[in-house]
Amino acid sequence: MTDVLVEASELERRTVRRSDWVPCNAAFIDCRTPGSDRKSNYAFIGSGVSQNSDQYVNLTELHGFNVGAAGMPNGVTNNLHLHFTAEVFINFGGTFRLRWGVDGKQGEYVSTDGDVISVPTWIFRGFTNEGPDDGILLTVLGQDVTGGIIWGPSVLKDAESYGLYLTADNRLVDTVAGDALPSDVPLIKPMRQAYIDQLTSYSVEEMRSRVIQPGDRTYSQRSFLCTGLPGGNAELSLAIGYGMTEDRRAVPRLHEPHSFNLGLLRATSGEGVLRHRHHETSVLIVKSGQWRITLNDGADARMVNLGPQDMLSVPAGSWRRFQLLEAGEDAASEGTGELLVVNSGDGRVRLEWAPEVVEAAFDNGWMLDPNGYLAPVAVMVTATEDD
Repeated sequence: MTDVLVEASELERRTVRRSDWVPCNAAFIDCRTPGSDRKSNYAFIGSGVSQNSDQYVNLTELHGFNVGAAGMPNGVTNNLHLHFTAEVFINFGGTFRLRWGVDGKQGEYVSTDGDVISVPTWIFRGFTNEGPDDGILLTVLGQDVTGGIIWGPSVLKDAESYGLYLTADNRLVDTVAGDALPSDVPLIKPMRQAYIDQLTSYSVEEMRSRVIQPGDRTYSQRSFLCTGLPGGNAELSLAIGYGMTEDRRAVPRLHEPHSFNLGLLRATSGEGVLRHRHHETSVLIVKSGQWRITLNDGADARMVNLGPQDMLSVPAGSWRRFQLLEAGEDAASEGTGELLVVNSGDGRVRLEWAPEVVEAAFDNGWMLDPNGYLAPVAVMVTATEDD
């Protein structure tokens, strides 16, 4: 793998802190509809499905997926809409009632802090913050180009009464603000009933199988080659895809292609993942605790400390190390910190370990088998190869 050196200025540019979040309060066609007029849309990596050309995007380079968030006060609703690519919610605080179906009556699920929810493509979905405080739903969307969204028929009708229209090329037209209706591009019309009737229905039980509550997570206690070495004892819980686990028994809750894989790392203070690199673009998002991410090595090492809701885009091919400095302050952390790891691609993420990690792991009795999974050295040295 070609060495990728991350300069200090690049590390700073790729760090998106909670204080760097820039809301857009008119990102969608329902921005004047009562009950939906106080929501904030954030675009951290890629523009996502925002329909406002003024939407601020922290990082515009392609990652293979988009990362954003919906910030919603109590009682605010994100109206029914349909996505073509994966939409995964990570509840970063709040109580949200998720509903689905063209009329929102096909089913409901109430999400609380820590949930990971993968909503199927090509179904209408919407959600309301029912919690007492402002809530945050982090969103990871599949692909670099999502294709936009389709709004429920009732949403488009309501928007027209407030002077808002949507063009076929995904531009929001605000006639109240003085925008003229275009003559060269048609306006979006409600989805025909014949096509709505062809959409897949999902029962409450089927949707629940796509939710990973904190209590559903299974953490592997031997996730990586560095497990058992000082500072290398993070545990990984797979959520979507096999990701970068080296535990051959680890199985994710969801296997279907999303264009990214998603897992949750937890560690106690001083522990994490030792120096490694891989070919995929990667985004690290702190759920709890204070983490230190070190890129490069030796005299070129660059460090950044991240707290809750801070994130870092790590370039493909760069050396990186993760270490928990302080555990989370909330009771749910139980002396640990949690780091959300999103990598591009639907396949496994094969790690290359720094030489000192490989050597120390070997001395500790562990190595990787030809399939890239952990195996005892004592077993592997007895294996024979065919001529």
